[in-house]
Amino acid sequence: MKVVVDQEKCVAAGQCVAAAMDVFDQRDEDGIVVLLTENPSPELADDVRNAAAVCPALAIRIEE
Repeated sequence: MKVVVDQEKCVAAGQCVAAAMDVFDQRDEDGIVVLLTENPSPELADDVRNAAAVCPALAIRIEE
């Protein structure tokens, strides 16, 4: 699994961090998503898929 984020689309809702805090964070200055690891461990796969699903801006893409 590879995770790709589009910071231009991000609306700083923080849903990704709530769903997968080991994979996503937010910039302090504006809340835009920060990808902590683009290749998360298999144990985190369900959380990452959930984060992509709940992102209101569709800023997270998963490549299997």
